[in-house]
Amino acid sequence: MKFLTPAPHGLGDYAAAIVLIAAPFFLGIREQSVIAHWVSIASGIGLIIYSLLTNYPYSVAKVISFKAHLVLDVLAGLVLIAMAFILGLQGVAQIYMIVMGAGVLLVVAVTRTEEVSAIN
Repeated sequence: MKFLTPAPHGLGDYAAAIVLIAAPFFLGIREQSVIAHWVSIASGIGLIIYSLLTNYPYSVAKVISFKAHLVLDVLAGLVLIAMAFILGLQGVAQIYMIVMGAGVLLVVAVTRTEEVSAIN
């Protein structure tokens, strides 16, 4: 069931970006893997950038279609999950990467994919 519209999706994007940037510091991800630490931060920064460029509420330039944005979300979610295994993470770091990646995929799964029209 797809119930999430672009507006709350957009707010969720910025919230998720803040978590992706801040959580590695609070969870001590760097102590387990410097790469996982920076992948999370880079993912958060990337999410902010492509959210600011997406054709939906809360962006500054409507350059990227909402459907393309969702494709980027899926890729980011898959990368986060894959990193948990590629880097051989364990414990909190592994759980964090899997939960964040799965959360992104879940949000995409419940988001309406129709194009946003005439958003100013």
